Amino acid sequence: MNTLLNINNTLSTLAVAGGLILSSQFVIAADLSQAEQKGLNIAIEADKRDVGFADNASKMTMILRNKYGEESIRRMRSKTLEQDNDGDKALIIFDNPRDVKGTAFLSFTHKASSDDQWLYLPALKRVKRISSNNKSGPFMGSEFAFEDISSQEVEKYTYKYLRNETLDGRDHYVIERDPVDPKSGYSVQNVWIDTQEYRAFKVDYYDRKADLLKTLTLKNYQQYNNQFWRADNWMMINHQTGKSTELNYEGWRFANGFGERDFTKNSLARAK
Repeated sequence: MNTLLNINNTLSTLAVAGGLILSSQFVIAADLSQAEQKGLNIAIEADKRDVGFADNASKMTMILRNKYGEESIRRMRSKTLEQDNDGDKALIIFDNPRDVKGTAFLSFTHKASSDDQWLYLPALKRVKRISSNNKSGPFMGSEFAFEDISSQEVEKYTYKYLRNETLDGRDHYVIERDPVDPKSGYSVQNVWIDTQEYRAFKVDYYDRKADLLKTLTLKNYQQYNNQFWRADNWMMINHQTGKSTELNYEGWRFANGFGERDFTKNSLARAK
């Protein structure tokens, strides 16, 4: 799934995860059950279909709603750099309102270790590192957690195929994915992936007590460069608090020529 909360991302040429050897050509997983093998294969196929986008950029409107329906609106920009042998790098810059203008968030996603994340706070004029112990905390007061704001690499989960199910007239695989990171705020996630294009349309997040915490729905997919699908509307609903956060994307651009220098800790304060 794209820059923010990307379900489909780059699969390394050869990676070791959870005792499995994964490659773009084969999977050696003799100890997996049939349901686990099928769930893993679906995740790998979804990941493979988004390989090669190089980089992208977009504009976002974030709408935060409390349980009474009252709204506050934030506008941001994001850009992502694809990595050949690791997770993606992403930068999000807040443009307004005034109290968050200039705030910038930088994320380096890793396939086999904890992600590196930093937040630049202009009021303090300093860069704050996000501790791995705080990855389950809310991102800028939204219903998205910090761990949601990184590319969802295949190696970060173990998988199980649950069933096929029709959703909004489309046939979907429903797979269960269990975070490998013991510091994740989730016990398990269920993901609805359509059987034609392998796009995620819905994710149910369960808390550490195995109670349903949140549901993410993705709509209005558009295809770019005859390959890469991006959803323009993301809705995250917190069932336990009644709050929600909506993200609306626009102006997707690919092949911007971004480089490593555009995604450094030192560049956060200069992000424009």
